[in-house]
Amino acid sequence: MSILFSKTLLGALELQNHLVMSPLTRSRATGNIPNALMKEYYTQRATAGLIITEGTSTSLNGLGYPRIPGIFSKAQIEGWKQITDAVHTKGAKMFIQFMHCGRIAHPLNLPAGARMLAPSAVAAAGEMYTDAEGMKPHPVPQAMTDADIRTAIEEFAIAAKNAMTAGFDGIELHSANGYLLEQFIRPNTNQRTDAYGGTIANRARFVLEVAQASIDAIGKDKVGIRLSPYGVFNDMPIYDAMESDYTFLAEQLNALELVYVHLVDHSPMGAPPVPDTIKATFRKLFKRTLILSGGYDAKRAESDLAAGKCDLIAVGRPFLANPDLVARWQTGAPENAPDMATFYTPGPKGYTDYPALEK
Repeated sequence: MSILFSKTLLGALELQNHLVMSPLTRSRATGNIPNALMKEYYTQRATAGLIITEGTSTSLNGLGYPRIPGIFSKAQIEGWKQITDAVHTKGAKMFIQFMHCGRIAHPLNLPAGARMLAPSAVAAAGEMYTDAEGMKPHPVPQAMTDADIRTAIEEFAIAAKNAMTAGFDGIELHSANGYLLEQFIRPNTNQRTDAYGGTIANRARFVLEVAQASIDAIGKDKVGIRLSPYGVFNDMPIYDAMESDYTFLAEQLNALELVYVHLVDHSPMGAPPVPDTIKATFRKLFKRTLILSGGYDAKRAESDLAAGKCDLIAVGRPFLANPDLVARWQTGAPENAPDMATFYTPGPKGYTDYPALEK
């Protein structure tokens, strides 16, 4: 009997299997509003147990990339509601990922009145794509004031309530991959000397306050978090105290009783490997659902579930290229290869036109 394809619980939610569709930025939300094309894309993939949406901004200030959706306007809430309704009819549950890009942004991608905010005024290395002028160097962000921090926390809480209005089953806080929440955790991006900087207890404060505000808004069974210990994406270098810092986070997140922790491992795509010890630390210290990701196929997913290493398995690119991935993994059918050239381009090509198996 396969564990992978059997039903399971996430908090009080029943999932139709142990497979999670990872959050995948696809840049199809023209005007930052979820649309009919996105509805088709997510509905095609709703044989997953849980779908976690692409990174979705909690405010104008968080829209760092072109064509990413938000959840702070009436039109955005209505757009997402059409998607959650369609996904639910096919059996999947759906969490929305809250991604505030922080310093990973460019003014050309931000709407009028938005500001590029970060823990400290430290620019990220590298460049950012803009629709208006192509690749541009990352600018220096504005260091957040106490008032900016309080506003951002409130924006997460309001977005959590908006997500419930839009029909989501829960939210995932994106505290990985070099975005705002992780920018507070990491010492290279957080050079503050106030209560939000210095020790790990201070650097983790913003993340934990966002998590608590989200729990207060919608309940602990509806709030998960994504972390990327040993991740280096978006100019996040590895540092000596990383394992002890993330051990502290595991303890604090367990105390908050969030419904899940989702650990990112991008080593299959060339990033440094995430030590098994840190995954084991989260397994030991965090008592609720643990989601692992990183280059899984069906065999390895089944093996790690059977060994008790985690409770759910998240998969990205295979779901991107195979709308019927669950059926393919169940039958051992070959998979479509993902087309990297269309990952972030507008329109249906490389988005909703990957073929499903013949009936």
